[in-house]
Amino acid sequence: MLSVLRKARLKEKEMRILMLGLDNAGKTTIVKRIMNEDITSVSPTLGFIIKTIDFRGYKLNIWDVGGQKTLRSYWRNYFEKTDALIWVVDATDRIRLGDCGEELSGLLLEERLMGASLLVFSNKTDVDGCMSDDEIRQGLKLDAINTHKWMIFRCSAVTGQNLDEGLEWIPQHNTGTCRENIMGQLLPDKFGGDMP
Repeated sequence: MLSVLRKARLKEKEMRILMLGLDNAGKTTIVKRIMNEDITSVSPTLGFIIKTIDFRGYKLNIWDVGGQKTLRSYWRNYFEKTDALIWVVDATDRIRLGDCGEELSGLLLEERLMGASLLVFSNKTDVDGCMSDDEIRQGLKLDAINTHKWMIFRCSAVTGQNLDEGLEWIPQHNTGTCRENIMGQLLPDKFGGDMP
């Protein structure tokens, strides 16, 4: 009986996280940085990669799925039992911000993702001339999201800036199957980023 209770308790602390975003946003580099792996040789993900990390008492199973246009129709195959969606945005790619927002909007309509919290990693913010928090928030229409609890973190897969803070937010704000309207927040950048 005790062993069953232990397994149930461990299961409660296990989370399935789906990491998506357009190609070249830095998803795989983020995963490699989180796993303390070498980030000097990263190639485009042509399918998916699953990595498991023990993070502050939680077992996080991160599904990193390729973002090329030809692969996006397959994203739906990974929605089942997702606790949190990490959406990675290339903060240097103004040209595709509209496409990025459209893809995210489509995902948030998916019934199998209802109840999943949304963490937006605004990646590559260590690059001069990257977009501000405001530009990304508006481009993704984050303020209009009332179906998922969300947060945006400025981050850098190269330096590791705010990656742990983002992962920390996920278990603290996992909504499970909650379908009520919830408002997102913008977290100030601890390293001098702009705020609205």
